[in-house]
Amino acid sequence: MSGSMIQAFAHNFLGNSPRWYKICIVGFLIINALVFWSDGPVAAGWLLVLEFIFTLAMALKCYPLMPGGLLLVEALLLKMTTPQALYDELVHNFPVILLLMFMVAGIYFMKDLLLFLFSRLLLGVHSKAMLALMFCFLSAFLSAFLDALTVTAVIISAAVGFYSVYHRVASGTDPRQDSEFGDDQCLPTLHHDDLDQFRAFLRSLLMHGAVGTALGGVCTLVGEPQNLLIGHEMGWHFAEFFLKIAPVSLPVLGAGLVTCVLLEKLRWFGYGTLLPDNVRAVLANYAAQDDIERTARQRAALIVQAVAALILIAGLAFHVAQVGLIGLMVIVLITAFTGITDEHRLGTAFKDAMPFTALLVVFFAVVAVIHDQQLFTPLIQWVLALPADQQPGMLFIANGLLSAISDNVFVATIYITEVKQAFISGHMSREHFETLAIAINTGTNLPSVATPNGQAAFLFLLTSAIAPLIRLSYGRMVWMALPYTVVMGVLGWYAVSFWL
Repeated sequence: MSGSMIQAFAHNFLGNSPRWYKICIVGFLIINALVFWSDGPVAAGWLLVLEFIFTLAMALKCYPLMPGGLLLVEALLLKMTTPQALYDELVHNFPVILLLMFMVAGIYFMKDLLLFLFSRLLLGVHSKAMLALMFCFLSAFLSAFLDALTVTAVIISAAVGFYSVYHRVASGTDPRQDSEFGDDQCLPTLHHDDLDQFRAFLRSLLMHGAVGTALGGVCTLVGEPQNLLIGHEMGWHFAEFFLKIAPVSLPVLGAGLVTCVLLEKLRWFGYGTLLPDNVRAVLANYAAQDDIERTARQRAALIVQAVAALILIAGLAFHVAQVGLIGLMVIVLITAFTGITDEHRLGTAFKDAMPFTALLVVFFAVVAVIHDQQLFTPLIQWVLALPADQQPGMLFIANGLLSAISDNVFVATIYITEVKQAFISGHMSREHFETLAIAINTGTNLPSVATPNGQAAFLFLLTSAIAPLIRLSYGRMVWMALPYTVVMGVLGWYAVSFWL
């Protein structure tokens, strides 16, 4: 093979990613095989988990689907897991995949309504601390009854709308026409400082909102998938679940909201940036002009979107069907009654969700490796061997640590299964069993905000269209989540250890 062809293959491999990154991925693939043959599949499995986290951390260098997918293919070839195990994991998590396929697209068709509502909120509330508190509280409240990914999709859609309006106006293009807004080359230099400040402003609001989904999601039976799992195993109905978890969830919720306000007031960890006056003026002028020029058809479309939003909320709150199916219904209703009939416009709505859906399949393959190689089993056995009074606190910590690097639903499934088996075998009382169940639920929900891979909503935000626009990297997310992680983790551990 000629030198030019070798260079072409090297250039095409992972595209425009930095050369050092390409070398790292090739090195991972070689090292994994060597470790597998020399030290066995367990050591190689832990190495794979760490490498996958690395690809998530470098998401702005290369979308994790490609390098993570290569690691997955190698894991299958080395038989660290099997295609059937991966398929079983996907079937188990099919409701999440269905949600991403249809709900995110459904939210896309509500973007005009969301921009209309959030612009009133953004322009009407001048106190940044109050605005941040509203974002965090509303995300928490909605996530207690709806799905956290749906709530995150809503705030992402609103943020993309605000960013695109300002960027297009500053670039001299029509904000009402679809055009590129991810390239700053056409942006005059005088707008760069305002844009950087606006990015920091949006980053803080999105992080407050994402943390809010964790604060609210832990509180109720329907807040997170693992809540339903644990509630089913314990035989708790909605009200009983809320009351059992309340000694931990409600103090943490209050502390989280206080933390939100303090971070904005103190301007620590990347928070506290105000909305630039020039950006506020652009958004205000856009909203006013939009109100003046809104046609009867556009007003009718807003009404249809509002009705669909109410149907969406009611459908999710009463759980009339799987979340993804409700999202499909929203797509049908909005498109049928707003004049969207061509395939191209329908396809555009799905382009943001499908890459993340594919990435999630790779993520579940890593979970399948963890399951097949029983990577977490030694830690589970160690915790359950501790004295009974130490088990709740250590179970909270163990669940938090494992959920921060894995899937919290997977971690909750493993732990609740092991604990229930110990209860059935007569090794613990019903009261202690309930205490450990609360520790598992709160442990998988609260400390897992430490990393993007700990919460599906965080991972969705990291890999969404808005993340590169506002320069939201893995490391920055970890840094901005750190104060919340400390407050929620420490208070949650204390409540589990001493208040139950």
